[in-house]
Amino acid sequence: MTDPKSGTSSTGAPAPGTTHFGYQRVPSKDKARRVGEVFSSVAGRYDLMNDLMSLGVHRLWKRFVIDLAGVKAGERVLDVAGGTGDLTAAFARRAGPGGLAVLSDINGAMLGQGRARLLDRGVVNVPLAQADAQRLPFADAAFDCVTIGFGLRNVTDKDAALRSMLRVLKPGGRLLILEFSRPLNPTFARLYDEYSFRVLPALGRLVANDEAAYRYLAESIRMHPDQETLKGMMEAAGFARCQVYNLTGGIVAVHRGFRP
Repeated sequence: MTDPKSGTSSTGAPAPGTTHFGYQRVPSKDKARRVGEVFSSVAGRYDLMNDLMSLGVHRLWKRFVIDLAGVKAGERVLDVAGGTGDLTAAFARRAGPGGLAVLSDINGAMLGQGRARLLDRGVVNVPLAQADAQRLPFADAAFDCVTIGFGLRNVTDKDAALRSMLRVLKPGGRLLILEFSRPLNPTFARLYDEYSFRVLPALGRLVANDEAAYRYLAESIRMHPDQETLKGMMEAAGFARCQVYNLTGGIVAVHRGFRP
């Protein structure tokens, strides 16, 4: 028997066909729509909120990913859930005119912001694709590098997304996942919880006029797999030589794996 409010069975196990949306359990088929509504609401203030929430440190996290990716001239890169295009712009410059960087996102409003931001940066000739990470519409072995920054936790079926990203990588190609994770120090973790559940929703209300979206952000981070669990998921999907890099005490982690 299932509780229609909690989405759990009488034994406490998740009901079949449901998934997490923050701390709520919702029908799996509804999560993409709900996440889409969140990002459509905040798209116009997304970059500003990132700067405010992280005190600008998100730029250093992204710089770490860019350097770790090691994109060379002539390579082909796919930025999944690329949003406003911070990573895409850097990869486009590194790949050069003989390479390719593709910006993809499932959300049309975010993709529109990404197009505008790329043009503002003087980055042209970047293809855009409105695409679901679980079913990427690209040929097998099409890319040397795939990245997903702060997007995997919003995906309904993370295992399917990992398999899809593996499929579009060339043999020897690499995937880099930049995502919020678990602080390593318990005291720091408690302070981070206070910040996440008190400050972030207040900033969302004042700056983006959407407190609920940033409460969802805090909850979705807590429901995302921790560092070792995600590494195991990558290995189960078929990635090899998987590594984890903790940043800012584990608030954020970068996972890297290679297609054999």
